[in-house]
Order: sequence, then structure tokens, then C-alpha cells
Amino acid sequence: MSEPSLILAREGHAGTILMNRPKALNALDLAMIRDFAHAIGQWRNNPEVKLVILEGAGGKAFCAGGDVRAVREAAIAGDRAAVEAFFAEEYAVNEGIARFGKPWVSLIDGICMGGGIGLAIHNGPRVVSEHALLAMPETAIALFPDVGTSHVLPRLPGALGNWLALTGARLKGGDCVHAGLATHYVPRERLPALRAALVETGDAAVVEGFAEPPPEPSFAPHRAAIDRCFSQPSVLDIIAALEREGSDWAAEQVKVLRRMSPTSLCVSLELLKRGAALDLRGCLDEELKLTRVVVHDHPDFREGVRSVLVDKDGSPRWSPPTLEEVDHAAIRAMFR
Repeated sequence: MSEPSLILAREGHAGTILMNRPKALNALDLAMIRDFAHAIGQWRNNPEVKLVILEGAGGKAFCAGGDVRAVREAAIAGDRAAVEAFFAEEYAVNEGIARFGKPWVSLIDGICMGGGIGLAIHNGPRVVSEHALLAMPETAIALFPDVGTSHVLPRLPGALGNWLALTGARLKGGDCVHAGLATHYVPRERLPALRAALVETGDAAVVEGFAEPPPEPSFAPHRAAIDRCFSQPSVLDIIAALEREGSDWAAEQVKVLRRMSPTSLCVSLELLKRGAALDLRGCLDEELKLTRVVVHDHPDFREGVRSVLVDKDGSPRWSPPTLEEVDHAAIRAMFR
């Protein structure tokens, strides 16, 4: 028999969760989401569980996100119930982690994207190693920042949230602490000892004794430009501001933005604007409503997943193909 995709255990004072789909970079499927919900329900009111430790198996990934290939297949088949179940139950887990009432310690050592960030960001401590790599790459597949990140990203310093959401920029371990996505930087070689201390003591404060100052963020040279450009009110305004910068870095950001789904870029920026004024529950509700439109009623999501994850040809055919052709009334209508 194959091993379970989510391994739940009780060790010392901790409930431990190991995401165990290493060949799929521990991507979340519906069965894993339901096992997360079960663990939250079992451990929330158990006084013997002082904290939860969350890890990913295989050494390459914490969690590369939700299984959007399966979502696409369900959408193509017209199975709205399956798509609804995936997102509704995933977002319920995100809220359950936020409301867990005890430390939810994520040991992020490898790739952590999309849905993986949603499993870590709403509680803490959030520990990253030098091998951590975090990103929200949704605009490349024509989705949008979900799993509650529409609440988190607008609250990061300056315009970092808009930059991360629109470009899918990848942050290394130390970068994540500086950006506010992680709370502690612990080298990989110290993670086993940290885990043992958490299990033995049930005290999340022991993380402080293992943490080190993170290295200077890789985005430091561009920090002011990020705030200048990505604080603009529209995606086209952001591109115009980047073009005024005249730097190689800014030119690269323009190239990245021009590769993404134009509709997704506009939806994502509008979502973050709205998320800045909503609580987590409000953001998750807004995200769930958007999935129904974006996944089923617009062709870009299916095309983006095809291009990036199915055929992997890197040649999506967006509709409309350019930002200049986006109908902003249609974008606003998606937030119904």
C-alpha cells in the first residue's frame, strides 16, 4: 500500500503534520485538505497538544501549492461541485489555522508557493531555511493570490505585496523574513534540533534560540523602486512607472508582467485593493466568489495551467492578449 499523502502524528507535546507527496512537490489535493481539517478539529481543543509542527517530505519542497491541474480537469469536465469543494475546503483550512488558538510552527525548507503559503502564513512561527523559496505565481496560470493572501499581501511593507502578487517574484529564505512572510531564519542543519526542542517542550518560543539574523534581502537594491512603481493604481500605470525607471531590473519586471495573463494581473491588483480593507474572513469569501468566475467563466485559467503545467510550452494564448485590451468594466463585474 502507498503511504498517506498527509502523515499526522502525536509526538511529545506536539501534533506533527508531514505533507507527503514529494514527487508532486507536496502539492495539496482534496484528500490532504480534508486531513488538515481533521487534524485541526482533533487538536484544537486537546490540551496535550501545545503546538503543531508542519513540514514537507522529500527535501525539495514544503508545499508547491494546490493541485491546480486537478482543478483544471474538473473545470473542463464541467464538474463545478468538485472545484467548489476544493477551494471552499482549502480556504476553510486556512481560516482554521488562523483561528487554531495555538502556535502552528511551519518549518519551510524548500519550495513553498501558493497554497503552501496559505498553510503557513496565518499562524506561526514561520521558520525558513536558506533553502526556502517562496512565491505567489498565480498570475502565470491566470489565477490570483488566494488562500487568504489577499489579506496578507496588502499588509506587507510598502508595495512589496503588489510586486510579489503581480510578478510572482521568488523570495529566498532570508528575503522572506525581511518581507514579512516569515518570522525566523534557521539554517537547515539546525532544523532537526529545533524540531526536537519543539516536541520536547511544546513551547514555540524555543525557536528564538535557533534563529539567526537573515542575510541582506536580495531585493534591497530595488526596494525604493518597488514602492515607487508597484504602488501605482493600475497595471498599466505600474508598467509606465517601471519604464520611467530606466534600469535593467525595471525592464525585466516589465517583461515579466507582459508574459502574465492580462486579465489575471488586473483581477489580482483589484483583489489586493479590496483585501486591504477586509478581515481574513472577508478576503476568503471574496476569493471563493472569484474562483467561480475565474475557473469556469474565463478561458485564461485553463490556458495558463495548460501552458505552465500540462503542455509546459510556455506559450499561453491569453484572452484578451494584451493589457491595453482589458475591459476594466468586465474586471469589476467579476467581483460580484
